Amino acid sequence: MMNKYIVAFASVLMLLFTAEARAQQRTFCNPMNLNYRFWSSSREAADPAMIMYKGNYFLFASRSGGYWYSVDMLDWKYVRTETLPILKYAPGVIAINDTVYYLASSRMKDYIYYTTNPFEDDWKRMDKKLPMDVWDPQFFQDDDGKVYLYWGCSNKETEPIRVVELDENMQPKTEPVICIRHNPDEYGWEVFGAKNETGENGYNEGPWMTKYKGKYYLQYASNGTEFKTYADGVYTADSPIGPFKYETYSPFSYKPGGFIGGAGHSATIQDRYGNYWHVTSLSIGMRGNFERRLGLFPASFDKEGVLRTYTAFGDYPTIIPSGKMNPKKESLFTGWMLLSYNKKASASSFLEQYPVMDAFDENVKTWWSAKTGNKGEWLSVELDDKVTAIKAIQINFADHEALLNPDSTNIYAYRVWASIDGKNWEVVVDKSNNARDACHDYIEFAKPVKAKYIKIENVKDVPGDGKFSVFDLRIFGMQKGKKPKKINEFEVKRDYDNSRKALVKWTLDDSATGYVVNYGTASDKLYTSVMVYGQDSVQLTGLNKRVSYYFSIDAFNEAGITNGTKKIEVE
Repeated sequence: MMNKYIVAFASVLMLLFTAEARAQQRTFCNPMNLNYRFWSSSREAADPAMIMYKGNYFLFASRSGGYWYSVDMLDWKYVRTETLPILKYAPGVIAINDTVYYLASSRMKDYIYYTTNPFEDDWKRMDKKLPMDVWDPQFFQDDDGKVYLYWGCSNKETEPIRVVELDENMQPKTEPVICIRHNPDEYGWEVFGAKNETGENGYNEGPWMTKYKGKYYLQYASNGTEFKTYADGVYTADSPIGPFKYETYSPFSYKPGGFIGGAGHSATIQDRYGNYWHVTSLSIGMRGNFERRLGLFPASFDKEGVLRTYTAFGDYPTIIPSGKMNPKKESLFTGWMLLSYNKKASASSFLEQYPVMDAFDENVKTWWSAKTGNKGEWLSVELDDKVTAIKAIQINFADHEALLNPDSTNIYAYRVWASIDGKNWEVVVDKSNNARDACHDYIEFAKPVKAKYIKIENVKDVPGDGKFSVFDLRIFGMQKGKKPKKINEFEVKRDYDNSRKALVKWTLDDSATGYVVNYGTASDKLYTSVMVYGQDSVQLTGLNKRVSYYFSIDAFNEAGITNGTKKIEVE
């Protein structure tokens, strides 16, 4: 009997500890920590649509086998569904009164689905198909109650982004109106290619409408979902059907650098406090073009109505606020710096093409792999002596050689150990009995960890005969020391034969880990950023012709960020 009481007491303590840890969690880290579905040799989720419904955020994505909902955008619950065509691409979703409507992309005339209970797999098909096929659909309801359907996904001039108004039965009541045509000759970021180099049309796709202070912001993606240069631009109008004017600060959502790139085909929503967020597609693209993930970034409109997305340090820990915040005065970046980049590391084993240092290079397109997926494989890193507090870790599992099908899960069971001296170790994360498929697992510590060494150990064989493998083991926190020097001298050379391109160059600082190049169309609106590590230049390929730009450069290391104050204007 006494043993039963002891076990019960221990269980209560564990529940209390877990509840406390969860209650204190206030941050997340991109890529979003979701159960991404397997397709062939890799996972995929992209082309997100997010809505609010009855106090919850609902998140839908391409070919995910289901969808997610959350009350706080931190803890996501998965709803597997068989009553939706969920294995199709790029869904459009809207909540109207107490009903949620869903439309998948299709190259044939298809149905809209609906439910009044999206918390369960309880969707029904509407009686009548749409009279036209749509790809990358998105619904929008205006303040007057009118509902519109936008769609478009093509690199062809004959297939622009269009809109129709819908009637009360969700059927078109108007003829399609053209909203956005291709214009890569003027807008560099619309040119297809990893570096916008082909000269061909990109895929203009993924429309999303947001209304702000009476103005209609029609957002769209280009140039290709497989590229880190995939981004979102915006047109504006005084009517939901246009005519639309291109905003020359586009792309407003752009992330070609950092750990994982791409910030296109997105949804812009307000949270329960009125703060704006932009949920996007992110690209890995190593085991197929559609090896993709989801990212969530703060967004805002400035006082002139310029739409921006905060992607600088966008794959570092970010705060989910508990109230309305002022983006001009407050930042949702935690200030926790990356402590593990390019540090000395070791492992139980490694494959020649997947060395240990690839787990600490801030590049999701490379990874470390052990020789096996067996229990006991491990990966370890030695941090600097000046580290004062480890606040969070992100473990990005790579599923190397895992032979899994779409209905499989790859649940990693592991422990994270910490040590001051490399000899005496303490378990700081124990997921030996993990039941959650989380290939980008993020742990925010309830109390900061003090350690010089961090080690992750596999405690169960990896499913699907896969190898124990990690894209990157990323450790965030605080470190003593001097921040890097301010970047006072740099140059910008714009290619005047092709003014969609410019080279930004500076002198490397040995004390800097990396740099953030900021630029924009006004000296006080440097809203676009590119993060690089260990480079002394950035080739920008997504500029707009006949637009002047202003530039500055921030430098950062483990101790913090030194903001650049010098600005250069280039016509």
